[in-house]
Amino acid sequence: MSGEPSQDNLSTLFTQLILSFHAAAWQQMGKTANPISSKVERNLEMAKNSIDILGMIEHKTKSNLTEHEEKLLKHILTELRMNYVEELKKPDTEKEDKAEPETSPEDDSDKKE
Repeated sequence: MSGEPSQDNLSTLFTQLILSFHAAAWQQMGKTANPISSKVERNLEMAKNSIDILGMIEHKTKSNLTEHEEKLLKHILTELRMNYVEELKKPDTEKEDKAEPETSPEDDSDKKE
């Protein structure tokens, strides 16, 4: 690799960076399956972190983006933030599962006696 990257290459790399955080946040909100485990996993704390990183990128690159880059970043941030708020309203299924007492076959045998 030699010299400075072209403006087109920088724009492509910027778009790839934004889309990778978009995909990560989408997965972390449980909207898509983890490509490694093929399971839908929900981690809203990590999703918030990914969204916050995109917000930081927006702040740090203000007035230094092309019109297309700026629109893409704003659109993705709006979409992610709206979906994040929607996910916050949903019950956490893990907490619900843990709240229910587990019964074992031994417990059932005690009741029969």
